[in-house]
Amino acid sequence: MKIGANYSQNKTEFSVWAPHHESLSVFLPQQNEVYKMNKADNGYWRLEIEGIKPQTRYQYRLDNKLNRSDPASHFQPEGVFGSSAVVDHSTFPWKDNDWRGLRLEDMVMYELHVGTFTKQGTFAALKRRAQEISQFGVNAVELMPVAQFSGDRNWGYDAVFPFAVQNTYGGPDELNELVDEFHANGIAVFLDVIYNHLGPEGNFLGDFGPYFCFDRKSPWGAAINFDGALSHGVRNFFLENAVHLFQNYHIDGLRLDAIFTIIDNSPKHFLQELSEITENLSTSQRKLLLIGEHDRVDPKIINPRKIGGYGLNAVWHDNLHHSMHAMLTGERNWYYDSFGALKKIVQALHTEYIDFEKTVSVENSENSAGTRIAPKKLVIFSQNHDQIGNRPMGDRLITLVGLEAAKLAAGITILSQYTPLLFMGEEYGEEAPFLFFTDFCDETLGKRVRAGRKRELKKNGWKGKPLDPQNPATFACSKINWEQRDSGKGRKMLEYYQNLIRLRKIFTDSDPNKRLRIKFYCSKDESLLVIQKKTSNSSLVSVANFSKSESHYSFPCSGGLYDKVLDSADIKWLGPGSAIPETASLGDKHLICPLSIAVFLNRKV
Repeated sequence: MKIGANYSQNKTEFSVWAPHHESLSVFLPQQNEVYKMNKADNGYWRLEIEGIKPQTRYQYRLDNKLNRSDPASHFQPEGVFGSSAVVDHSTFPWKDNDWRGLRLEDMVMYELHVGTFTKQGTFAALKRRAQEISQFGVNAVELMPVAQFSGDRNWGYDAVFPFAVQNTYGGPDELNELVDEFHANGIAVFLDVIYNHLGPEGNFLGDFGPYFCFDRKSPWGAAINFDGALSHGVRNFFLENAVHLFQNYHIDGLRLDAIFTIIDNSPKHFLQELSEITENLSTSQRKLLLIGEHDRVDPKIINPRKIGGYGLNAVWHDNLHHSMHAMLTGERNWYYDSFGALKKIVQALHTEYIDFEKTVSVENSENSAGTRIAPKKLVIFSQNHDQIGNRPMGDRLITLVGLEAAKLAAGITILSQYTPLLFMGEEYGEEAPFLFFTDFCDETLGKRVRAGRKRELKKNGWKGKPLDPQNPATFACSKINWEQRDSGKGRKMLEYYQNLIRLRKIFTDSDPNKRLRIKFYCSKDESLLVIQKKTSNSSLVSVANFSKSESHYSFPCSGGLYDKVLDSADIKWLGPGSAIPETASLGDKHLICPLSIAVFLNRKV
């Protein structure tokens, strides 16, 4: 059921769900005109008005007394407390007619926050970096939420108008231009969307209908009403949001925030319905994708709907990050308390073992065909906005453990069999923090945010006083320094990432049938990990030393002579100098530098 203000050929159809109201009107504040709406079925109100031009401001008047912006507003030019604006989506001159999208297994993803990615913090400024992003090997960008939130700065998870594009980022046309430019550079675009809650400031959905279940709590307050009385209108609101983003902005996929907090006991779960609609919008030439964020890897998320799954295309896989982070930093607070051993890294890289309570032999374990989750369906990372930003000082991995360990983590991530995701700036060793920041107008709310932040950090075992989220300086120091990638350490780090991505592509393209077998070998002291990935045509071996000391090992992989194709300890990558020869074969004795990864390739002709 279409909702919002939909403009076409000098006519605008207004549609809104408000099941408990006796009357609704469209109010045009600039003209001081009121148009009474007609009540339709299932709690919807509709009205078509001729002559209303794009950019016309409007509100809905509820029961002749309360004026509210459109819950499905496509643009809020003056922010969350201003009027909605009519948008004509048909006039944008798209140039991406030949764009066919990308397959998950071919993607190297890149998460970024529009507001901190450039000094200007706009879509237009980000657009100017599209070619450079593509040139270092990334082909899929995931934008943190860009839906309208209160104020000028926010992570985006406090959005209150899911259909509206953030006004301070540039609005609808600039988002279109950004997506068009990314597509022109071979980059797919994912949007992070929030279907589990709305922000606290400017959230007036409850004035229209039963959008929330106040007897159920989510981490952000009352839960979204996906299965209670009159939930059909709520479900339609979020389903239509996905349709809106796919159709009007040519988005390639959605990353669904914290789906484990969506409470739905309906016969057909909301996520199942969302995957149905997304599949129906896809074509034989271009498949639209859904990636869920979940606190555990449950096969039900990506299992087909016909066998009771939700039918999503992929899910974020936190466990590799947790395992590597705990081992490299030594941290055991927060959710790192059950991590830190090398076998946890192996488990995270072993797709047959989903539940971390299970055990897996790491002395010489093999993962072949028949795994429970296809590797491409797991999105992994060595850092992301949550893992950095939910620390008191927003420390990046390179700040915590140094350059060598950061290169090691990047090697494991990018060369894994999973779909890798990088966080903005890590590719050139960015050390600026990514902090939690907000810009709420209400002073009382601001105080609650500060207090809640301190309370949450203390609960998770963090020490020290966090920076004030409401202070503009907290936002300002989170901006990345893009120019660092052009010289010195930044340039070398960027070249290192480019080589990792190149190696990933060489290997993944080596076998058209994608029949992958993986073996893991671990040293008895649990400091050295060897990962062998084999296809019918080639074998890629990564030797990773997680110890702060040099390590002697015997090359464990058979199959002939292997060429060393990368060593993070090389001087050209600003390392201490490689101790490993240029070739290796079964039984060769090697010395590997501390906190380093060496990669070998054997191609069968």
